[in-house]
Order: sequence, then structure tokens, then C-alpha cells
Amino acid sequence: MPISALRRALLALPLLALPYGVQAAENPSVVVSIKPIHGIASAIMAGVGEPVLLLDGASSPHAYSLRPSEARSLQEADLVIYVSHSLEGFLKKPLATLSGGAHQLELADVEGLTILAMREGGAWEAHSHDHGGHDHDDHDHEDEHHDEHDHDAHDHDAHDHDHDGHEDHAHAEEHDHDHDHEHEHEHEGEEGHHHDEHGIDAHLWLDPANGASIAKAIAAELGEIDPDHAGTYQDNLKKFLASLDALGNDLDSQLEPVRSKPFVVFHDAYQYLEAGFGLNAVGSITVSPEQKPGAKRLHEIEDKIRDSNAVCVFAEPQFRPAIVEAVVADTGAHIGTLDPLGADIPAGPDAYQNILRQNAGALADCLSQS
Repeated sequence: MPISALRRALLALPLLALPYGVQAAENPSVVVSIKPIHGIASAIMAGVGEPVLLLDGASSPHAYSLRPSEARSLQEADLVIYVSHSLEGFLKKPLATLSGGAHQLELADVEGLTILAMREGGAWEAHSHDHGGHDHDDHDHEDEHHDEHDHDAHDHDAHDHDHDGHEDHAHAEEHDHDHDHEHEHEHEGEEGHHHDEHGIDAHLWLDPANGASIAKAIAAELGEIDPDHAGTYQDNLKKFLASLDALGNDLDSQLEPVRSKPFVVFHDAYQYLEAGFGLNAVGSITVSPEQKPGAKRLHEIEDKIRDSNAVCVFAEPQFRPAIVEAVVADTGAHIGTLDPLGADIPAGPDAYQNILRQNAGALADCLSQS
């Protein structure tokens, strides 16, 4: 057969002979809010598809506005996975208006999780309408700290960083929602973005035992909406749980020598990590990173560092380190960095384990200096 005739014959073959496109269309479209949870979902979906990540690690779930491309991803989603409306408040309106018939998995409601209440008062700063009584006497001093603390987190967000390479901005409706949401938190005091109306700490992924429960819930949900791949999801779940169990043992051994060493964190986001590994956190500079501490609060933390012989004070990459440097200047404490969202860790099926590994390593390195 002449080459031209063969080419015409091949081009005439029906599209159904190319199964790749058909298979891709059958895969569920999954959208995940933050990188640690996206890492778990990616591991469970390995070999089937790749979930969409809304926030990279440098973005604040509290002060975020959806870009049009992300709104489209929600509109087309079969499953949306997030921690809680109290953490990802920016999702509340879009999920009600954009995602149509998508399944929604709110992880704070998953059975089997260890859920902790927010710590209040003393070194953890009381939750009250007057911000614990700390800042009202400090208004004259706030300007000196204004440039030190990037408390408006979405200045550092990836708002100008679009996954499609564009600089899309959210619809005015989402912008108005963010604006209104910020005002709500002004009235709520420092209860802020990381717990709900019941006072629940939403940083629940930082306990590996919770990570295992989250993986089980994601696998079950995916199996329900995509039964053709249910076996794959369960196989991936078994692999994930085995790797997480091994990692937990490694981190436990790594942290054992520093378990009793006292330390202070920038904001109270690590309670689950502390509980999971028996660590000795003694306070936080601020409860919510969106709330700038006043001079009185900083003096209280300095006293706490000295009185408790805190070895380390931990900053976070999303916020300028000057405020932490000022607090530890005369205390002799070391400075480390913790990051609950994994700003510098690549997204993907290993991200969750790498976030735990990074934070445990930072704790062990800094606390072992004494």
C-alpha cells in the first residue's frame, strides 16, 4: 500500500481506538485547598489523576482571594477537599455558588480525628473582644512594629502568581467577601482563621495520626465518586499509611532528645505536632498571624522566654523575622523557623510527609543547641 494511502487509512480510524482521551475524561476532578492536604490527596490518587491545589505554601488561607482560573476549577470539580470554613473562609461563598453538584469533604468533620480546642490566656494570649487586654495600651507603640510584621498576609500571598502563568485577579464579589471576612475577625478578636465558632484548632493535619485518618476519608470519598478506581485508591492508601507509620517512628526518634526543651512559636499553629510527639511549647507571640502583637504583649513574651528558659523562638516564612529577632534579642534564645503549610516544599504525593519532616527537623536542630 502506498504511504499516502496508509496515512489516509490511519487518519480514518475512529477516535474510540485512542483510549487515552476517554480514560482521562473518566478521572475525577479533585480540588484541594492547602498543600499538606493536597499531598495526601495526591498520594491517594497516584496513577489515576492529579488534584488541583488552590493555595501554594506561601499563601494565607485566611486572607486569600480566588483567581478566575481557580473559580473555574471549583466549578468543574467532582470533589472539593478542605479543612474547615474557619480555616479556608474564602471558600465558603464559592462552594455555595460555584461548585454545583461537587462532593465536599470538610476534614474537621471526619470521624477518628483527634480534635483539640484552642489554647487561651496567659502565654497563649486570651481570646476576647479586647484582644486579651494586651494591645489597647499599646496603640502609641504599634507604628514601631508595623514594618516588622507582615500581618496583612496576602501582601505575601500568591495573588499575582497564577498556576496558569497569568496575573488574574478574583472577581469583585470574592474581593468583597474577603473584605467583609476581615471585618468579621476584627470583631471576633484574635480567634481568627484557625478555629471555628466552637473554639477548635484547625491545624489538625500536623498530627500524623490525623494524617492517616484524613487519608482514609479521602480514599473512601474517591471510591464513592469513582468506583472504577476504588481498588487503586485503597492500594495507594495502604502504601501511604505504611510510609506514614515509618515516618512517625523516625520523627519520634529524632525528637526524643529534645522533647522536654521549652520553646515559643510565632503563632499557635503547632499544637497537634506538639501533642503527637510530646513536645514542650510554652507560648506563642500571637494567636493569629493576622493580628499584630503590641509592645505590652512582646514584653510579656520576653518575660516568658526568660522565666521558662525557652531554648528557641520559632518564626514563620510568611512573616518578617524582625519581630521575632526583637523578642529574643536580650533573652539568649535561639531562632528557628516552622511552617505548617510547607511554603518551600514542592507540591505532590510526598509533600505531606516532607512538611512533617521539615518541621520536626527544624525543632530538633534548634532545640538541640542548648
